[in-house]
Amino acid sequence: MGNRLANATSPYLLQHAENPVDWYEWGSEALERARAEGKPILLSVGYAACHWCHVMAHESFEDPDTARLMNEHFVNIKVDREERPDVDAIYMDAVQAMSGHGGWPMTVFLTPEGDPFYAGTYFPPEDRHGMPGFRRVLQAVAEAWRDRRDDVVRQGRQVVGVLAREAGGGASSEPLTEELLRQAYDGLRRGFDPEWGGFGQAPKFPQPMTLEFALRCHLRGWEGALDMVTGTLDRMAAGGIYDQLGGGFHRYSTDRAWLVPHFEKMLYDNAQLARLYLHAWQVAGDERYRRVVVETLEYLLREMRHPDGGFFSAQDADSDGVEGKFFVWSHEELVREAGEMAAAYFGARPEGNWEGTNVLWTPSPPEEVAADAGVSREELDRRVQEARARLLQVRERRVRPATDDKVLASWNGLAVAALAEAGRALDDPRYVRAAEAAADFVVTALRREDGRLLRAWREGRTSGPAYLDDHALLAAGCLTLYESTFDLRWMAEARRLAEDILRLFPDPGGGFFQTGSDAERLVVRPKELFDNAVPSGNSVAAEVFQRLALLTGEAGYETAGVGALRAVRDLVPRAPTGFGHALGALDLYLSRSKEIAVVGRPGADDTRRLVEVVWQRYLPNVVLAAGDPADPQAPRLVPLLADRAPVDGRAAAYVCERFTCRMPVTEPEDLAAQLA
Repeated sequence: MGNRLANATSPYLLQHAENPVDWYEWGSEALERARAEGKPILLSVGYAACHWCHVMAHESFEDPDTARLMNEHFVNIKVDREERPDVDAIYMDAVQAMSGHGGWPMTVFLTPEGDPFYAGTYFPPEDRHGMPGFRRVLQAVAEAWRDRRDDVVRQGRQVVGVLAREAGGGASSEPLTEELLRQAYDGLRRGFDPEWGGFGQAPKFPQPMTLEFALRCHLRGWEGALDMVTGTLDRMAAGGIYDQLGGGFHRYSTDRAWLVPHFEKMLYDNAQLARLYLHAWQVAGDERYRRVVVETLEYLLREMRHPDGGFFSAQDADSDGVEGKFFVWSHEELVREAGEMAAAYFGARPEGNWEGTNVLWTPSPPEEVAADAGVSREELDRRVQEARARLLQVRERRVRPATDDKVLASWNGLAVAALAEAGRALDDPRYVRAAEAAADFVVTALRREDGRLLRAWREGRTSGPAYLDDHALLAAGCLTLYESTFDLRWMAEARRLAEDILRLFPDPGGGFFQTGSDAERLVVRPKELFDNAVPSGNSVAAEVFQRLALLTGEAGYETAGVGALRAVRDLVPRAPTGFGHALGALDLYLSRSKEIAVVGRPGADDTRRLVEVVWQRYLPNVVLAAGDPADPQAPRLVPLLADRAPVDGRAAAYVCERFTCRMPVTEPEDLAAQLA
């Protein structure tokens, strides 16, 4: 049978459109039915690239007997966490409060008013490994609702009370000091894995925001910071978490050594990691990092880009119903297609390195592989390059993993920033043009007629209103795009998005709510403070408002940015890996940031030579503006450019610190000296 998901925009929801379960999307129709019939709600949350979501769907939601139980006793709601992060955040907090852990698929039972009273993640169809079977859970919850409803309702209200108290945390009045950064950095060093890089044991996540903070610590001269970054980036790039053939990173590693990944590929991981490797290349100069940047961005352009410019969300871990099948190889096939030397280079074994197959990685130094094969390093490189091309060609004939082809505003903001910055640093205009196309797509296709930004787009259809992280990450992307093109349109878009944040999302108690003041009312108004796989809107807003303050001189922007930092001030030292982006924003606040204004004819050689001094360096606490002295709009929109003029007819750069400026310079080497 079909159900109410057939008209959804989410690919995840569409995967469930033919289930025998009588699914609803989250909304008033389902909630009103639950209240009218006095039935509890079964809320199931997941996402399209989630392996265990597929497993539970096949085992339970496609099973007629299980569906019959669900339809008889519950109003069933299916949610894509990527389209409705507000619903996901509230009930994930409930799952963690009730069970001590979280994850997807998420299964939560609610009263008709939306209060959660029982929750878990994946449930097997039958009792297994200490987990209760899903049908037994359904029967037990239905009986509890029938026989002990008052107790169930009371428990749900208590859970909501806990969530409300946790969401209501206010701003700290304690000072923002460098000691907070030092405490966080010391915590990172204690959790660092010196042998394999990264933080903690298995499973191991890339954590690009944490490593970006470590790079900032290197600029502060703190011992060991750069080694943490390069040690991790080297291991990840050599590991199976990195697609050794097609470029781009899988979601995370199931082991400490980065060998066996969870094979889904997410836009947000690849955008952030491309930018991190770019920064590492700018600092360390290692050509391997540049190669990873290019291969990752080429993967996004090749496989994750809509023809109109926006970027898709994810690619599945499974193909033909088997996790990783698209990416792994038998030893025999590798040798047949690419030869013994290539098989050895990619760490393959006759017995396999994962479940009888081989995940490609490069565990041995190339010099060692070349010596074992009796060839020069140059000959090895040539043969490996040929092998990569051949194996990629063979792999392309396989059944591909599904692509979640919805376009999310926030994740596209990350892609815009990565492409724009890489394009200017690598002197590749293609990347800048791709960033412009993606930004243009989002700010036009994902807007209502009244100008309200929307969360998601797919095949011409849009979802509901955008969240704080959509506004903040898109604003950050537009600012980076402005600093890469000096097109005033992107500065205007960034300021428009920032003003929307101030209008729709402020929490009088400190920081910003995740949902706008015009959004649907939920049991709790969520406030996302932690940086998870994607930076929290609060952390990005802290950075965006500070950058805007430096470019415009408007004190209100800085006040808003500092307020967002105060909302997490007391949490940051205790859980540094949960606040990587916030730590970067705090570093910006505590640093002697520089504002650089370049005044000269757009496209002229003397103008370009000056801006390239900035573009080629890793300068996270610098803002850059450039404008045509003949354009009256530039200083109005970017006040940093006001009252600046060329010197003797030549483009000039003005370097300022908190709006106290040095004498202008016209030579690139003089500008470089002022930035040293």
